[in-house]
Amino acid sequence: MAVAETLRMYTVEFHAMASPCQVLLPAASEQQARALAQGAIDEVRRIEVKYSRYRDDSVVTAINRAAGGDAVVVDDETASLLHYAGQLHGISGGLFDITTGVLRKAWDFKQARMPAPGQLDALLALTGWHLVERQRTAGVNTVRLPKPGMELDFGGFGKEYAADRAAAKLLEQGVRHGYVNLGGDFHVLGPQLDGTPWRIGIQDPRHDDGTIAAIDVAGGALCTSGDYERYFDHEGKRYCHILDPRTGWPVTAWRSVSVLAPLTAAAGACATIAMLKGEDALAFLASMEVAYLAMDAAGALHRHATC
Repeated sequence: MAVAETLRMYTVEFHAMASPCQVLLPAASEQQARALAQGAIDEVRRIEVKYSRYRDDSVVTAINRAAGGDAVVVDDETASLLHYAGQLHGISGGLFDITTGVLRKAWDFKQARMPAPGQLDALLALTGWHLVERQRTAGVNTVRLPKPGMELDFGGFGKEYAADRAAAKLLEQGVRHGYVNLGGDFHVLGPQLDGTPWRIGIQDPRHDDGTIAAIDVAGGALCTSGDYERYFDHEGKRYCHILDPRTGWPVTAWRSVSVLAPLTAAAGACATIAMLKGEDALAFLASMEVAYLAMDAAGALHRHATC
């Protein structure tokens, strides 16, 4: 790339994974910026096409469609993501479970609909990471969901994985400043051109146009999980889309948790697990040795390290 004096920062915006996204990077012209960003954008869209549960032709849909039947052959990338899901299940004490996406069928956050009597119990019977059968034989990876109606959902880490992969594409091209932002999940490639960090605002969980803090980030990843992304209020209580896999009911202990970590997949997973951990969230974050900013249900802020 050209020397820093000839560069300026450009923002390339796009839409993916049901979110507004952007790549911010240095270039000598807007045309060059778009050319540099295109590989990262293509990678995000590749991952969306491959793993979206909303697409009939995705890997996840193929696995879910075969539930109760034969095992499905998957490639090494998918097997690696399933292995990562297993690791997250372990470190979360079973709270991060990609089989629990099926619980969404009991909730309608657009129509503010509560679960019908008995609906959650029926869906909970279709969950459990321990039920997922994974094998690798003679170099071939397979996965099987033993119960009809079981589902996998990569939504808990898919966007974050895509942010890391997009950042890797940019790094391969020599980009060392700027960031990838996928719907509020940031992978920061490096500081501003003058060496100062980027200042990233953290959404106020109760005011759409407000922030609760601004965090300086020169590299690594920043992700936030909160009760304000998809939710409805009923009789003075908020019901959000982050569901406790033990009960099927929304979490209530935290309004939001933001985490700084080396990779977006790690930051996002830690933030989500903390939301699920309830009163044990801060102890979990401390054990993971990450910086964080968390707002509890009463609106009080809790910080650690550089946040």
